[in-house]
Amino acid sequence: MWAINVHIINIIRGYMELEILAPCGSQESLIAAIRCDANAVYLGTKELNARRGADNFGGDALKDAIKYAHSHGVKVYLTLNTLVSDGEMEEAYSIVENALLCGVDAFIVQDLGLAKMMRESFPQAKLHASTQCSVNTPDGFRALSELGFSRAVIPREMSLDEIKEIRNSTDMELEMFVHGALCMCVSGQCYLSAMLGSRSGNRGLCAQPCRLAFSADNSGSCDLSLKDLSLISHIKEIESAGVISLKIEGRMKRPEYVAAAVTACKKAIGGEYNPEDEKVLRSVFSRSGFTDGYFTGKRLDMFGTRQKEDVVSADSVLKELSHLYDNENPLLPIDMHLICKENQSVTLTASALGKTVTVSADAPEKAINKPMSTQSVTARLAKLGGTQFYANDITVELGDGLIVPASTLNALRRSAVERLSEQPTPKIVSNPYEAVKPRIRSGAPYYTARFSSAAQIPDGHPFRRFFIPIWSDDEDFINSGAGVELPRGLFGAEEKMRKRLNELKKLGVTQALCSNLGAYKTAQELGFDVYGDYGLNIFNSESARQFNSPILSFELTLEQANRINAEDTGIIGYGKLPLMLTRNCPVKNRIGCDKCGKNGTLTDRKGYKFPVKCSSYPCVEILNPVALYLGDRINEIKTDFIHFYFTDEDKSDISRLVNMYNKREKSDDNYTRGLYYRGVK
Repeated sequence: MWAINVHIINIIRGYMELEILAPCGSQESLIAAIRCDANAVYLGTKELNARRGADNFGGDALKDAIKYAHSHGVKVYLTLNTLVSDGEMEEAYSIVENALLCGVDAFIVQDLGLAKMMRESFPQAKLHASTQCSVNTPDGFRALSELGFSRAVIPREMSLDEIKEIRNSTDMELEMFVHGALCMCVSGQCYLSAMLGSRSGNRGLCAQPCRLAFSADNSGSCDLSLKDLSLISHIKEIESAGVISLKIEGRMKRPEYVAAAVTACKKAIGGEYNPEDEKVLRSVFSRSGFTDGYFTGKRLDMFGTRQKEDVVSADSVLKELSHLYDNENPLLPIDMHLICKENQSVTLTASALGKTVTVSADAPEKAINKPMSTQSVTARLAKLGGTQFYANDITVELGDGLIVPASTLNALRRSAVERLSEQPTPKIVSNPYEAVKPRIRSGAPYYTARFSSAAQIPDGHPFRRFFIPIWSDDEDFINSGAGVELPRGLFGAEEKMRKRLNELKKLGVTQALCSNLGAYKTAQELGFDVYGDYGLNIFNSESARQFNSPILSFELTLEQANRINAEDTGIIGYGKLPLMLTRNCPVKNRIGCDKCGKNGTLTDRKGYKFPVKCSSYPCVEILNPVALYLGDRINEIKTDFIHFYFTDEDKSDISRLVNMYNKREKSDDNYTRGLYYRGVK
């Protein structure tokens, strides 16, 4: 029954074939992708995209790239998949406007504030939700649809059954990564690179520290480094699950990689993918091979690093792969109809790419010797070498005893091809964007908090709102009067969460703190007073205005946070910040749950120990080893409230810390100021 429904959805949407979506970080990769028969490409400008280290497409390069792609029947999706500050919103407006004028087909967007600006300023802009939106539940995808997104990229961490659950909940287009690098962290929820070196993954400059040594057993092992993803052998299952776009990761990789991956996907769609093809893919780039662990639910053998043999194996395949895109491949059919009659202009009508053009030349002459034949004219028109077209249906109406110079027929054919390849100048409708002015606040901020357990809550505490995790005991909620903190990672667990929320509602719990768009929607529909948490990555005023009393991203500087113009905003002012949300536990993989005892840590190269916290929900969190502290700088905080993120502190520690904040005292403990004064790149 389910497969029939998906089939009907695909017919309604008009998809007769899967879309192969290729990464293009350079002009060479663009050419490789298109000549190897990708259906669409995604690329970025020099700014505001999640691969700022790639060559990318600035200035006229974007216009030229779109023109080339469209002349080959290939769509172009522009990546605006980073968080955008208030000060960058006008720049984003200009990028969107220019891209629409260049004819871009859609935008891949992470920032919900940017998406709001685009909807209001450019109604025709087609929005695709980036996997960086961290949406992993049916309610989350429904929320994206309500926010104006027509397509969403499925998280890499989902199993086949979980993908089917999403498909049954929405009629949005679904896009899915089928090949390329795997991040250990759920996309959009990684702050490791930002905290360690100010290079933010949410801003397009991740330094990939997770590929270095973070060891669960102090052996120097790389327990945060996953093998590369490859689901190309599963494409038929993916298609049956209702996914319409097969996305290849790799805007930082060489064009040979792009050519190999696109070709492999094409073969798999045609049922021709074999072990030799996978061997080529592994040779061109891999980390100890490939994994399909998330898709199949078998997550034990997913870890790997880039080995010497992985590097040297590329030498044997790169030259051969480069020949896949040496020259234009005739990938598009063209129909032509020539009319050649006495005393009439010779006309050639050609159709391709959904367009029809007609070109003409002088009338033919009477042949002195041998007149033209239908066969000779057809052969001349079919000479399309060096173009993207191949002759499909050629018909000729030819009068008796006539001749047209071969140069004239060649010129007609070339002219028709050029005109079919031309792109009209798009017309756009736009509304001006007015930059948000900073909000001026006065008065001391109030306090809110989250606790790992009710046992931490001190008597006579000062917190206006406070929350404990959803898996806490009923008595903890009843006795403390706490609100409920919902998990960031809910893969396949939305119904479990919904059932628990209904139970808590009957107990009298009324408030919910939500770090995930889907959880926010679920709790809101169940009648809770819902508050936005840090995992929503609220980086600008437009985003902040879409949530109730939001805790702003801790990747903002304090100055940026203070200037956010929205009602009742706060920052995390204390706590061991959560740096990663992972579905695959690195401690479980290395030493097992028995030895961990829910007290696992990862040790880095410098000897710092990063706590790893698990729960009864699908994901684990990796915390910063040193707590953030701003007690002695509280006079510089101009947000409405300060949020305390308590993890392993006991009740007496918390009472002491609150007293220090009240007295504006400097801490004698080892602490960090986070990113509030150094910011992210």
